[in-house]
Amino acid sequence: MNKHANPQGKGLVPVLASLADSRAVVSVVPKDINQISSELFTSLFVLHSRFQFKPVFGKSYWLYQRQDEFQLSLISPDEWGSEFGLFMGECVLQKDATWTLMLDTAAANNKSLMNLIEQRRKEYEQALALVDSVEEVLPFYLKDLPFYQRVFASALASSLKGSMIKSGIQGLSYTQAQKALSAG
Repeated sequence: MNKHANPQGKGLVPVLASLADSRAVVSVVPKDINQISSELFTSLFVLHSRFQFKPVFGKSYWLYQRQDEFQLSLISPDEWGSEFGLFMGECVLQKDATWTLMLDTAAANNKSLMNLIEQRRKEYEQALALVDSVEEVLPFYLKDLPFYQRVFASALASSLKGSMIKSGIQGLSYTQAQKALSAG
């Protein structure tokens, strides 16, 4: 059996067009380090979930947990029912390429889910503490992600870097940016 050289059917021109499209709508505004950190964590959480569609800016999607995996879906919990997995909440891709997640009340009260999110948050904060500059953790290229997740992670990185530049915190470590925030 021959393996396809390009299993996702993406040639160079469509890949470059997807990257350009994902950044064309992005509106960059200055943000403080706490907002950047929070948006980066939430966005990476969503982008590391499984989905096989091209997200649209401003549209709602629904996040589910199925066993140890998270899946972003076009189908709401009203349409799925509870058979699809634990409904976590509604996700929206914002115009600045960040994702928002509004947790469902049942998910917010689920101790094992909240422990898992807290563990991921601690790992994320440890990674932030280890780098010389926050830009080092921005997801410009995450080779382990599927195509659309990788495209939108790159757009997210560009957007947050632009926000950091406009805020005057580019090149700073997380601790330095925190100090700049409290001094300002």
